[in-house]
Amino acid sequence: MLGLYGLLNLGARSLQTQRQGVEVAGQNMANVNNPAYARQRLKLSSAPTIAGENGLQGTGVQSDGVEQLRNSLLDMQIVSEASVRGALESRQSGLQLAQANLGQLIDRQASGPEGAAAASGVGGEQNISKGLSDLFSALQSLSTDPSSMTQRNLVLMKAADLASRFTQTNQRLDGLSDNLDQSLAADVSKTNQLLSDIAKLNDQISNAEISTSGMASDLRDTREAKIEELAKLTTITVTNASGADVGISIGGVQMVQGKNLLDTLETYDAGGGQMLVRTVTGAAPLSITGGSMNGTIQARDEDVKGMQDSLNTLAANLITQLNTIHQTGYSLTGSNNNLFFSGSNAADISVNAALTANPALIQASGTSGASGNNGVVVQMAQLETKSITALGGLTLSGKFAQITATVGQSLSSVNGHLTDQTVVDHMLLKQRDSYSGVSLDEEMTDLTRFQKAFSASAKLITTVDEMLDTVIGMKR
Repeated sequence: MLGLYGLLNLGARSLQTQRQGVEVAGQNMANVNNPAYARQRLKLSSAPTIAGENGLQGTGVQSDGVEQLRNSLLDMQIVSEASVRGALESRQSGLQLAQANLGQLIDRQASGPEGAAAASGVGGEQNISKGLSDLFSALQSLSTDPSSMTQRNLVLMKAADLASRFTQTNQRLDGLSDNLDQSLAADVSKTNQLLSDIAKLNDQISNAEISTSGMASDLRDTREAKIEELAKLTTITVTNASGADVGISIGGVQMVQGKNLLDTLETYDAGGGQMLVRTVTGAAPLSITGGSMNGTIQARDEDVKGMQDSLNTLAANLITQLNTIHQTGYSLTGSNNNLFFSGSNAADISVNAALTANPALIQASGTSGASGNNGVVVQMAQLETKSITALGGLTLSGKFAQITATVGQSLSSVNGHLTDQTVVDHMLLKQRDSYSGVSLDEEMTDLTRFQKAFSASAKLITTVDEMLDTVIGMKR
């Protein structure tokens, strides 16, 4: 049977257990605003029974440790969706910068025979479309007075301005590609640091749980936060997710196993300046299918490169078309066969230096020796509305409108996907909060409950102590 001393031990055990309950409730309340924290709960069970005068008797309550309330399935879904969100946000940022580099924002879209979008908005008066319009307007004015040196200078000025817009836009897009490469390298560096951190946490968790026979809940919270941060950078595969030693794979390559960091990542030139990702030790190229690294690569190799290719096609056709017409004409000095533009694309387009030095060399006349003839300059001005086969039947301005529309449509699509992804993320986080999140009302209730039980246990010990004094006093 328990006896008075056994009853005293029962009270002491209960006192200790209720104190632990107060500590756990306090820990939960202290971390109510910590997004990485998962609620903890004290596991209680009946202490072993012993044989007594009335049969088996209980010996009170005991603590079986502190458990962490986590749903591993929800955690894995959140990790998976973090990679999707990271890719969308990174590509969105790249597209926004690409759109700004064109010199305009897309406010509205209008369907037409050329399938292009009407563009307007911030910076809309400073782009290539405005440069094309100004050049053809100047050519139209020259056609009314082909021998005017003022009009010739104006044409050359507008042509130089347009060429400058092409080269500046191309340079900005080159710079954007370089910045995206730097962003990719920064993500790789962050990934390596997180992989190292996770391996170290695996070691700390294993050592802590072996030495104490309990769960290292706070260390596990930190590790889960690191894993979710890593998933925002790239798609990962997590093994033994709820164990002390998790494994991390990227692109099918094992990077972390327990406390061991098996490999790290680096960027490398895959050819033509295209920076991709591979492992350092194995030198294995990785297929990055999600996370901000994937979004950065997509923005650079699909969006920005596609835009530059289209811009170069536009500039090349402008150069070819105007030069072809211009070479058939005659200048005020009687010369012909001169180019109007030099260069081959948006990177090197410029006005023929000979014309800049002597505007009289513009070959506006269709007849030699006829300074007032405007046959050729009229054809040059009419190029503004000419459908060009190499541009898919679009005009020069229509092609630029198509470029800006494509960027706008891609950005709109990414924005839509990101909005949908936000809904999914919020739903998953809400579900996890309902399971793992800290409720102040619930913790205050637990705190009061454990405090009352602690007081009752203290009262039991006081009562037993008085009973012992009475028994001892009987022997005096």
